[in-house]
Amino acid sequence: MYLFAGLGNPGQKYAGTRHNLGFMAADKLAAFCGSTGDGAWKVKCKAEVQKVTLANAEVLLAKPQTFMNLSGESVQGLLAFYKIPVENLLVFCDDINLACGTMRVRPSGSAGGQNGLKNIIEHIGQNFARVRIGSGQCPPNWDLINWVLSAINKDDLPLCKQTLDKVPSLCEVYLTKGIAAVQNIFNHY
Repeated sequence: MYLFAGLGNPGQKYAGTRHNLGFMAADKLAAFCGSTGDGAWKVKCKAEVQKVTLANAEVLLAKPQTFMNLSGESVQGLLAFYKIPVENLLVFCDDINLACGTMRVRPSGSAGGQNGLKNIIEHIGQNFARVRIGSGQCPPNWDLINWVLSAINKDDLPLCKQTLDKVPSLCEVYLTKGIAAVQNIFNHY
């Protein structure tokens, strides 16, 4: 089994914000796998979860409900409860250092200023794959927290949607060919 965790903040207040691009990636996968999934999000280990089949693999989709900065609590709990090895974890999150419409895939590494990744690293170490989805750089006249918690504007929304549309094929490549193949194909976007 694999765990694909999309990071974000729970609640309608944060829906559609830049910081919730990870949740949007998980929702995109759930919709893509709708015919093979169990069809409903359930709560387990402080996360909304849904089991799906993708590329003949069993995947647990997760949206931690702990708020971004405590995502590691949920991810660690899910890995332990479902006995999923860390090498089968793929995390989706926003990245303010990447332009909207881009993504970066890494097999491991630092948090790079992303607090959700930082908390996961504190709980399980840094040896897990991650997909950073560009949320756009904070404008100079904005406070960073207000920027990441702002709704994606009409100029950036089409670019974010184009990136999110690539998530199902990215995951299929990950499951069938591995992280290096994903990097070769998707780090160009």
